[in-house]
Amino acid sequence: MKYLTEYRNPELVQELAREIRRITTKPWTLMEICGGQTHSLVKNGLLDILPGNISMVHGPGCPVCVTSVSIIDEAVFLAGLPGVILCSYGDMLRVPGSSKSLLDAKSTGADVRILYSPLEAVQLAKENPGKQVVFFAVGFETTAPANALSVVQADQLQLDNYSILSSHVLVPPAMEAILSDENNTIDAFLAAGHVCTIMGIEEYYPIAEKYKCPVVITGFEPVDLLQGILMAVTQLENGQYRVDNQYARSVQPEGNIRAQHTIKTVFDKSDRIWRGIGNIPQSGYEVKDRFKKFNARQKFTINIPVAQENAACISGDIMKGLKKPKQCPNFGTLCKPEHPLGAPMVSSEGACAAYYHYQNADNSLA
Repeated sequence: MKYLTEYRNPELVQELAREIRRITTKPWTLMEICGGQTHSLVKNGLLDILPGNISMVHGPGCPVCVTSVSIIDEAVFLAGLPGVILCSYGDMLRVPGSSKSLLDAKSTGADVRILYSPLEAVQLAKENPGKQVVFFAVGFETTAPANALSVVQADQLQLDNYSILSSHVLVPPAMEAILSDENNTIDAFLAAGHVCTIMGIEEYYPIAEKYKCPVVITGFEPVDLLQGILMAVTQLENGQYRVDNQYARSVQPEGNIRAQHTIKTVFDKSDRIWRGIGNIPQSGYEVKDRFKKFNARQKFTINIPVAQENAACISGDIMKGLKKPKQCPNFGTLCKPEHPLGAPMVSSEGACAAYYHYQNADNSLA
């Protein structure tokens, strides 16, 4: 299959690993931003074939993982209101809030439904005029266009019973927050290819320049990731810090202009609290005042206090690259996918879930 099987070629994987070992003379720490990249690294055994002086750490690029406890509490509150249908992607249901998850709310009678697209939620609102339908709009820049389109469509249909609870977060501000942290150890980033497919690569040039930190946009297959690591290490060994695009087969420098226009039509940038990390200025999307009747936070009276993180979960340290999942004392004991203490053990993109499911599996390309 074009653009898939050739990026899983075991011989090419070994060749790239040898070249990485050959050129690496110093210890380097690289962060892959996206949870999809993390899962591919762990599932395919790529961490085991890298030289010992390259450390891969796992970033905050899992939208489920970084959704704050307080926003989960907001969703649970909305789900419990009479006449509300709360719609969400499946991963969000088991993410713990301060006292319960959406799955807990559903088990006690709340009308919580799993959908695959926000446009399904618009259709649900059209079919249920007597109900208020709220879509839990979670994601990075990748899912923002579809969520924005749902608002545009609901506006065109003149629906008064549809709204979204926005939990959108943005990659570049998170990268800057990590690089600005006094405990930062990151030498280079592997940026998420799907985000750049939408937004392009221009936002990363100032980051690479300001922090003297290479940024390499990659895909998600084993060859993608090893090529990206090779490109990043080559820069580091040569004292360079630029933006490279390994994922050129999908990412254009300007990104998807139409998708960007749709995002700008519906959303404004806003501050956002990230689970385990805290408030990052201008790191989220919130619905513009022009479409405020589709903003669940303005449609409903939500007085949810800022919730405290679970002290037993080290998700913040994991997503800032300061620790790895197995360094958590509760990993695989008190915290498992069926009973998670934090979101990284829940999501299909979570770093803790990747280590739990794959690290001891015999499915390596090594």
